[in-house]
Amino acid sequence: MKITKNNYLYELSFLPNVFPVNCFLVEEENELTLIDTALSFSAPKIIEAANRIGKKITNIVLTHAHGDHVGSLDQLKAMLPDAIVSISRRDSKILKGDTSLEANEPNTPIRGGIPKNIQTSPDRLLQEGDTIGSLVAVEAPGHTPGSMAFLDQRTNAIIAGDAFSLRGGFAISGQLRILFPFPSMATWNKEVAINSAKKISHLKPTLLAVGHGTMLPNPQEAIELAIKKQ
Repeated sequence: MKITKNNYLYELSFLPNVFPVNCFLVEEENELTLIDTALSFSAPKIIEAANRIGKKITNIVLTHAHGDHVGSLDQLKAMLPDAIVSISRRDSKILKGDTSLEANEPNTPIRGGIPKNIQTSPDRLLQEGDTIGSLVAVEAPGHTPGSMAFLDQRTNAIIAGDAFSLRGGFAISGQLRILFPFPSMATWNKEVAINSAKKISHLKPTLLAVGHGTMLPNPQEAIELAIKKQ
């Protein structure tokens, strides 16, 4: 595991040189929020990182329900029984293994690593504008129907799950990058993802942190260029 810090944000990267999978610790005054839970073996290292910081994880927030983002959820919940688990209402269905579409959604199949046998039930179902400590929830569908991003109101850094990929070249979810094609292959709806990228662009983030690839300061130009390439 590789740890990279930027202000209040710690990026925890697993398999960084092979198939980077990131989760994030967001530091508050007295506690930590964990965004995503990475892979099935990641829980002990996540707890170790929190112990190094010296604060307890009180919230576990999921950007979406793919397996590489919820892989150690059950183990972490067992280790942190008081932590509040949050996910969007829409992706809470995918967390249970349900890939059926809702009536108002484009008729494209839900792809990617759908969880099998996750036992943890969310404590909180998030919607646009909800807050978790310093974070505000931003609905950013496309990679999955219920994908969310989280904007730190102190710094305007955004943790965007797989709305973008920074591994193998900058890409909006659904844009194929040959050097790292997996986020594109796992995307539900490219057109919806592009609209979410435009929404995030309007927020003028100072830092972009995603599930695959290293954090990108001042990402505005890269986001706008990716949008223009459509």
